[in-house]
Amino acid sequence: MTTTKENKDKIRKEVADIILEKKEPPVARFRLLSKGMEPYHRLNIPTGVIDLCGDKGCLACGNCIDSCPVLRKQPDRFEKTEQRTSFALEACVGEDCEQCFSCVLACPQVDTAYKDYIVDEVIPETIQPAPRITALDNYFMAIMALILGIVIGVFLAR
Repeated sequence: MTTTKENKDKIRKEVADIILEKKEPPVARFRLLSKGMEPYHRLNIPTGVIDLCGDKGCLACGNCIDSCPVLRKQPDRFEKTEQRTSFALEACVGEDCEQCFSCVLACPQVDTAYKDYIVDEVIPETIQPAPRITALDNYFMAIMALILGIVIGVFLAR
């Protein structure tokens, strides 16, 4: 059993599925489900001043806001606030969330196990499979290539 598989077994899938079903940005809820600030995060805080390990507060890094397709399509929504937090994302996007989960994947405080769960199990279920290419499609393309080749050949032969 790999470490990733062990981490996936430790997450709360039932709770994650309930959060993911709601049509609103899920990043803040996933941050609260996660373990919080890890000791390897690199923040510019003098050693010994504050111990942030386990802190689940938003860092206001803005990664979730930068990754949101709704805010990229309609940047005027972000005029409501200058904050770059997950709560500002919820206020600006609300129920217009496209449920792409890019905010969760961009957040440095969401546990990797939840990100892996979303990428491996949730997103593939939401993506529609590409239509299969039939043999007739291949014959059509072959005929078109033959006609195009003949036309080009006629012009080059002159």
